[in-house]
Amino acid sequence: MSVADHLEVPRHHGLFKHHGIDLGDGTVAHYQEGHEILRSSIQDFSAGQNIKVIIHDNASSNDLTLRRAISRIGEQRYNLLFNNCEHFANWCKTGKHHSNQTEDFLKKSSLGAMAIGTIIPAAFWTTLNLLLKQDLTDKSTQQKAQKITKILKRLRLILINKLESTLQELEGLINTNQQSNTSPYQNQKTQALIVQGQNLGDQLNTIESVEVEITRLLKKAKSKK
Repeated sequence: MSVADHLEVPRHHGLFKHHGIDLGDGTVAHYQEGHEILRSSIQDFSAGQNIKVIIHDNASSNDLTLRRAISRIGEQRYNLLFNNCEHFANWCKTGKHHSNQTEDFLKKSSLGAMAIGTIIPAAFWTTLNLLLKQDLTDKSTQQKAQKITKILKRLRLILINKLESTLQELEGLINTNQQSNTSPYQNQKTQALIVQGQNLGDQLNTIESVEVEITRLLKKAKSKK
């Protein structure tokens, strides 16, 4: 690792990946999930996990990468779909604001095709997709957005409970296997729980991100009045 490197580490037994920029002085600039861009020690950033360096074609100079990273420390506008830790790290390195994980996820599964589609009709997601492409300028559209926000909050609670239950079961299984001196990650049930946790995490983060975006659009619409 060296100054201005794009760093990646796994989170929650590999359920998620976290990104940051090496500032060259033993610290990393990164978007703490759901909070703000921090300057943390490499030890705190890695949390005991192996660090991977992401290589970029046509990367910006180290000096420009560092200036970009430092300029955004303290920012509090995290959003999984629109402004996550990978968006931040890619922008610092290339000047382009994108997330491969998010883009791949959206290409492979539309909101209506997600497992949560079994809880809420596909028509709901069609309406939601349309709302996210509008400015919510008329009263009728704003009312629809407010109703959808209430539904999303209820759905978020359901997913939180499911994810917490899955993580508790996963932690218990890993601890049991470690006590028996067997590799916990070779267990089929462990692998199934990890996949289940990843799916729930993707769904929960998507719900939270959409809530944030609808709230932003509603505030924008009100400010125009």
